[in-house]
Amino acid sequence: MASTIVSSIGQGTGLNITEMVEALVSADTAAKKAQITRQTSNNTAMISGVGSLRSALTAFQDAMKKLNDSTAPAFNAYAATSANEAVVKVTSSNTAVAGSYSIVVDKMATGSKVASQPFAGGSASAISEGQLTVSQGGNNWTLDIASGATLESVRDQINKELGVQGVSANIINGEGGARLVLSSTTTGEGTDLSLSGIPELEIDGTAKMSDTGAGYITALAQDAELTIDGLKVTSATNTIDNAISGMKLELTGVSASPTSPTQITVAADNDGLQKSIQSFVDAYNTLQKAITSLTTTSRDANDNLVLGPLTNDPTTRSLLNDVRKVLSEVGAGDQLTSLSQLGINTTKDGTLEFNTTKFTAAMNDKKLGAEVQELFTGTNGIFERMNKAIDPYNATDGSLATRKASLDKVAKNLADQQTALDRRTESLTESLTKKYVAMDTAVAKLNAQANQIKAVFDALNAQAKNS
Repeated sequence: MASTIVSSIGQGTGLNITEMVEALVSADTAAKKAQITRQTSNNTAMISGVGSLRSALTAFQDAMKKLNDSTAPAFNAYAATSANEAVVKVTSSNTAVAGSYSIVVDKMATGSKVASQPFAGGSASAISEGQLTVSQGGNNWTLDIASGATLESVRDQINKELGVQGVSANIINGEGGARLVLSSTTTGEGTDLSLSGIPELEIDGTAKMSDTGAGYITALAQDAELTIDGLKVTSATNTIDNAISGMKLELTGVSASPTSPTQITVAADNDGLQKSIQSFVDAYNTLQKAITSLTTTSRDANDNLVLGPLTNDPTTRSLLNDVRKVLSEVGAGDQLTSLSQLGINTTKDGTLEFNTTKFTAAMNDKKLGAEVQELFTGTNGIFERMNKAIDPYNATDGSLATRKASLDKVAKNLADQQTALDRRTESLTESLTKKYVAMDTAVAKLNAQANQIKAVFDALNAQAKNS
């Protein structure tokens, strides 16, 4: 700054020019600087508060989403276990019934795997131009094979165009030459692959491959075959829904023998329900505590009132009211319609408490287990209503996102004001410094002239005394 070009102490006046300029500049800019600092601090706290609130809401919604995962459903009234998961795995739904079942897996469902005739030229063998039709279970897919195609390029084209259909191709080099091998993820009897249209690639998927000819490699595609309590069941896939009501079976292997069944047991899962409910209560309480920390007031070391970043914020207050309203609404169940029936109640600080004793009574005495899932994850259940309450605030275009954008504009405006104030401070400092330096220089010249005049008079006086 300009004040650095002169010494602090004026040579003519003896005044501290730097301190004088700083005092004058501060008097001119202090009020505006304090205002910008205060508003920036408040705005930054608000931005941080909105960000923290959105993070807490997202974490709560993620927790509900996890509890509502269709692949690993929570709130099931029953749990199924398999005595041998190397043969069959089992998952129960909320409609399962307590009991035990003996399962013998005789066959696994398999897909088709076929091979072309061998090509002595390997993967670079030339393939005729034309249309190659791949058929499976009544479906036909046509590929246009261009001039100059090779066994390798046909393989790549099949993988590119039919991969979405679950059909893949590769090349295996055996003693007789290279074969194009196709396999399918589709399982079940009658799903054997066949190729036609190009003579050297024709494959009859229902005929066994020979040393020189095309066909299926090991066996035809087949259905799964099993018995449940002695009753025969067949399935085109190894995942079987509702062969036993309310359960999904996943076949993983063939039984050692028909006399070695795998036992499946289904029993009430009160412990699992309690764990899932506790997870919901914990997730809600984490959200509630986060909101409380953002909205409560406190006292500093000097007993001054300190507001939270979102204290008295109308958006946050409205959000909290909407979320709490969901907890008190009556659900659409037959017997189970409220959280209080499960031992869940709201405390004075807004958090939830879970009375496990009351929960156990609801499960054992009132038999409400089968309705817990509907209360939480059913149509218009707690999770659905919670998300409907939160989304207007936490969605990408929700009110909190709009609020954040508005606060960012304020932050930009305050930064611009600070930049303008810094320029004024620099300009004023330079201007005042130049003025005071000029004044000091003028005073120094006057002092020098005064000293010269005084010296002349002193010389004249001395001469007069000596004469």
